[in-house]
Amino acid sequence: MDGTAERTLLITLTGRDRPGVTSRLFSTLAEFPLTVSDVEQVVIRGRLVLGVLVSYSDGVDIGRVWTAAERIATDLDMEIELSTGRFRTMPRRRGRLHVTVLGAPLRPAAMAGIAGRIAASGANIDRIERLANTPVTCIEMDVSGADPEALRAALAVEAAEQQVDVAVQHGGLHRRAKRLIVMDVDSTLIQGEVIELLAAHAGCLAEVAKVTEAAMRGELDFEGSLRERVALLAGLDAAAIDEVRREVKLAAGARTMVRTLKRLDYKFAIVSGGFTQVTDALAADLGIDYAAANVLEIENGKLTGRVVGPVIDRAGKAAALERFAREAGIPISQTVAIGDGANDLDMLQAAGLGIAYNAKPVVRQAADTAVNVPYLDTILFLLGISREEVEAADAADATTAL
Repeated sequence: MDGTAERTLLITLTGRDRPGVTSRLFSTLAEFPLTVSDVEQVVIRGRLVLGVLVSYSDGVDIGRVWTAAERIATDLDMEIELSTGRFRTMPRRRGRLHVTVLGAPLRPAAMAGIAGRIAASGANIDRIERLANTPVTCIEMDVSGADPEALRAALAVEAAEQQVDVAVQHGGLHRRAKRLIVMDVDSTLIQGEVIELLAAHAGCLAEVAKVTEAAMRGELDFEGSLRERVALLAGLDAAAIDEVRREVKLAAGARTMVRTLKRLDYKFAIVSGGFTQVTDALAADLGIDYAAANVLEIENGKLTGRVVGPVIDRAGKAAALERFAREAGIPISQTVAIGDGANDLDMLQAAGLGIAYNAKPVVRQAADTAVNVPYLDTILFLLGISREEVEAADAADATTAL
């Protein structure tokens, strides 16, 4: 179907932004028998670009509309462009995607390369919006007409060349329906590895760190490597756990991310190959809904070098995600998993959206998308939440607390 063709007038106003510009233009257009077909407006550094597409029938004196629009531009001391044509109503292009670009800094060459890859794929950029300018610059594009997997692969190559992060997600309800976040803990929610902090107190840090690194790369079976490392802690005074709790440092932006998502009624879970003796305190501090981790065995006030019960390994993390989703009454398709190591792979692949956060190469390749900046709250941008929205919510909470 070709659709129906209508006469159109495209009005584009540019100039200094101020209250009332949009109202003045539409009040003037309201004097004529026009139909609003499309509107786009953006403000960059105080400069407004407002585009209005109106359609009209053959009997309308478009010259009078043109004159009235130019008069408004003169009154507002703004520039105006007007062009007439025919607008053919066509079905919307299918396959709308969100392409999110993160850079610190974000260079023009990166935007050029990404836009070029999108064009080469036969897709179209329908809209561009800035979601943040600190601590990273985040730009989001609405893209239509692309094959998601092919575009994701092409943009992954460009992202590596330009040293930026690029995420490709389905748009519409699929994205807005996300309701459960499940996170790894060590080197994701917190900086560093809890077992290494314990090993420092036990005097065996070098041995433990070596095994940890190999396990994170996927070179060792996780359960075997965990038991090997925990065995090195045998005899450590349990009081060292209290010291480690005080030493743990959250990842930059962790509190902001959890606070913001909890405001939006997300459920939040942590699942760790670490230990409940630390993760339970983190969950209580941050208001996290669900938590799963291993349990260190303690006898007579000292670590025995063993764990109690089933080990939370790669399969255990995926099982925990599924269990938390059931308890929350949330479909797996509406979950987001975040992790950095090979132990997180099953969880990342099971979730509706798997995010590799400052992850090892094997994890980045397997996840839906990757974030490689040291700010955990940049995850919010992948969910379509802007920096301005986060800051406005924080300010509102601060005012309410006064």
